[in-house]
Amino acid sequence: MIEPFLLRALAAGIGLAIIAAPLGAVLVWNRMAYFGETVAQASLVGVALGLLLNIDVTVSVVITTLAVAGLLIILGRQKLVPLDAILGLTHHGTLALGVIATTVLAGPSVDLMGYLFGDVFAVTQSDLWLIYGGAVIVLGVMYWLWQPLLRVAVHEELASAEGVPSRRVRAAFIVVLALVIAIAMKIVGILLAIAFLIVPVVAARPFAATPEGLVMGAGIVGSASVALGLALSAGADAPGGPAIVLCMSLIAGLSLAISARR
Repeated sequence: MIEPFLLRALAAGIGLAIIAAPLGAVLVWNRMAYFGETVAQASLVGVALGLLLNIDVTVSVVITTLAVAGLLIILGRQKLVPLDAILGLTHHGTLALGVIATTVLAGPSVDLMGYLFGDVFAVTQSDLWLIYGGAVIVLGVMYWLWQPLLRVAVHEELASAEGVPSRRVRAAFIVVLALVIAIAMKIVGILLAIAFLIVPVVAARPFAATPEGLVMGAGIVGSASVALGLALSAGADAPGGPAIVLCMSLIAGLSLAISARR
């Protein structure tokens, strides 16, 4: 008989894989993977802020990731320094600030590894309600934004000329991205959250003929990786989050190898 905590971990991981699939596809199409990773790393500052103000960490993470994403968008409009250099600066700076601030505010007893790598086996019933409630909201918003996001990804200037409010569409997408990162942090941690968004899309891309097919393929790869990763974790007594991401990476590597041979 499967233990209840394993069933909760499986349900949480599959829910996250389903949520992450459409967002990951948009990140890859727009070449925003590094942007997403930078925003995810900045969420550790949100953890420190939540501890300082004694508020719910999920709320403080969402607020912080939105603030950092907005700052990156503003800085990306200047022409003096390339955006990838700004992302590199913010990526490492916010991670270092988050580690120091979390340790100083909470003391040596803080479970920093838990925030960085998560603990999928510690998912509670209330976490499942949060994940699947968030899934309804996220998937609903993505359904509404889907066609504008596709048009912006194909040709932003042409989409704007045809009346698509590209800035508002991107802003709405970033709000959803921040929410998903906050949810993913509770399951796989900050450092692995972006893997759920990017790696399944990379694995599904060689075999997807349509944008919707890519999203479905990414959801399947993510869900299968959760099941395989949890089995690996239970069998080898390995951490759950890294085991899931390892399985994702192996599937993606196999997919790219098959694609190369074809």
